[in-house]
Amino acid sequence: MNEKSIFTKIIEREIPANIIYEDEKSIIIEDISPQAPIHYLAIPKKEIKGISDLSESDQGIVDHLMIVIKNEMSNQGINDYRLVINNGSEAGQTVFHLHIHILANRTLGWPPG
Repeated sequence: MNEKSIFTKIIEREIPANIIYEDEKSIIIEDISPQAPIHYLAIPKKEIKGISDLSESDQGIVDHLMIVIKNEMSNQGINDYRLVINNGSEAGQTVFHLHIHILANRTLGWPPG
């Protein structure tokens, strides 16, 4: 049996999180180890390990997350932000449930990493 990801446990209310936004397909929560004054995670409710694990049946999930992020950041009056998706452990992914980091309210350097 596959162990539920921490994000699935949050979605199912098995563990607490500060939820910023939620709809039938997605959730945005505050990151518990923020790297910027605003550091949210946009997560699909369907458990997908990472970008490499998306299938044809997942078409529309990332689009939905992007629109939700845009709307929520706009609602908060935040125009400048960075989105990051880590795919795989060598890329820095530590929770293997697809998620998009949203970082804002500080100057972010380039290149990242």
